[in-house]
Amino acid sequence: MTDLTKKPYNLSSEQITFVRQKVASMNINEKIGQLFFVIGQDEDETDLKEFIQKYQPGGMMYRPDKSSKLQHEIHNVQTESKIPLFISANLEAGGNGLLSDGTWLARPMQIAATGNSENAYELGNVSGYEAKQVGANMAFSPIVDLDLNFRNPIMNTRTFGSDQKTVIEMADAEIAGLIANQIIPVAKHFPGDGVDERDQHLLSSINSLSADEWMNSYGQIYQHLIANGLPSIMIAHIMQPAWERKLQPGIADEDLRPATTSKLLIEGLLRDKLNFNGLTITDATPMIGYNAILPREEALPTTINAGIDMILFNKNIDEDYQYITNAVNAGTISSQRLDEAVTRIIATKVAQGVMNINNQSATHRLPKLDLKLAEHEKIATRIAKQSVTLVKDRDQLLPITPKKYPKIRLVVLGDTDDGGFKEGGHVSDKFKGKLTEMGFKVSVYDHQNLDFYEVFEGGLQYEKEQFDLALYVANIETASNQTTTRIDWLHLMAADAPWFMRSIPTIFVSTCNPYHLFDVPTVSTYINAYTGNEATIDATLRKMAGQEEFLGQSPVDPFCGHFETKL
Repeated sequence: MTDLTKKPYNLSSEQITFVRQKVASMNINEKIGQLFFVIGQDEDETDLKEFIQKYQPGGMMYRPDKSSKLQHEIHNVQTESKIPLFISANLEAGGNGLLSDGTWLARPMQIAATGNSENAYELGNVSGYEAKQVGANMAFSPIVDLDLNFRNPIMNTRTFGSDQKTVIEMADAEIAGLIANQIIPVAKHFPGDGVDERDQHLLSSINSLSADEWMNSYGQIYQHLIANGLPSIMIAHIMQPAWERKLQPGIADEDLRPATTSKLLIEGLLRDKLNFNGLTITDATPMIGYNAILPREEALPTTINAGIDMILFNKNIDEDYQYITNAVNAGTISSQRLDEAVTRIIATKVAQGVMNINNQSATHRLPKLDLKLAEHEKIATRIAKQSVTLVKDRDQLLPITPKKYPKIRLVVLGDTDDGGFKEGGHVSDKFKGKLTEMGFKVSVYDHQNLDFYEVFEGGLQYEKEQFDLALYVANIETASNQTTTRIDWLHLMAADAPWFMRSIPTIFVSTCNPYHLFDVPTVSTYINAYTGNEATIDATLRKMAGQEEFLGQSPVDPFCGHFETKL
């Protein structure tokens, strides 16, 4: 039985009595509903009252929408629910993870590049404050993964880097900022992303560290957070074969499982070895990494029996509820295990102030929205000033001035919405406009209307007549359901690649992936900006113009372990 007197609950005897009585009074359908953390429903498409009454979910996760609309919807679902819901979002880089009109503060790697944990506190504080304004009470953050493989297409700048001490320091501060706004932190993605070069959205990826390596890296992070009272952890569709083999010697390869269906990794590693007593939530279960291992009707009960308490999202919600209902009715999920999961859910809601012992919601709709956007934008500006990183400037091309380089060829790579759930920081117009304001004559490389003379016949002299400096800006964001964040040059002759970089000054700026030197190793000048928000673009250009110094320190190896990238 879960000990509610211990971390992360620390409940009083009166609160424990309420939790036990509440669980005992619930019928089977109400208990099953609490296991599901469903997608936030749009009132323009769904009858919210009918939805809540039918499914009685334990939580809802929202994607970004307008703050006024979200506030109204969240208030309505909480009003209709018998038990107050967890309301969560991916608050990874600012309030924009929930509010389309919220602040895009900075990605975690940009925060880490400042070397200042006060900025990590502000990441939690700004995200938490803006989310709280519309009624949220939980964040699927901090991200506590380690970026150990520069080819990984999904983590990258979403992490605090490759050093566990930095991750611990920054995560502690971000959690403090979230808690200051009564937002429940959910650390992710156990047992740890960033080792494999594949994406768990597309397959069950693998954390291939040995058991000792894992314990000395990811294990240190989780041990620290658990000891500090972390209330909840998100479980990923990621395997950790070394620990499964250690816990069950002789286990066959075909019996290895991602953590979301592995009792060895949840009950064995997370709960028994790391002593986690709190709430566990899966990552999104529509991912292929979840569905490719077991038939879904078998996977969902296996998840609950593995020791995980809540299931995030559905494929078909009626099917998923029926799969769990069938498993409960058949005894595949025991009544004891069902009650244990529901007890953790209700106890977390009480301990974290989502509800009180009168079964009332502790979150009330604010009479007026006040996102403090201007104040938060000043924080973003300060973070940008401290974080932009000059990786190399071999030929001392910096600073740039209109007198030195009158004509600039601007080549923007990426800058698309292709891929799942990007933050949408399009940078082309911003860079062009700001460079023009600085006095440069800017020509933008037109990927849609190629200059075929330039592609097939134009030589070096032709290029020199067109521009004095080539500025490459890569805005290739991490995104779900894509296999790489590397540069994909035009397939026609790699026509947009800087073949002339040894003869014409060429500067490369990345607004996301810090590893692009892997594909342009011999470029003279390389800058990592980490985030494509306006504050960071402004800071990058000021630094390039010599108006302020570069202060950022890379939280990862931008040279990708290759000697030629340093030349």
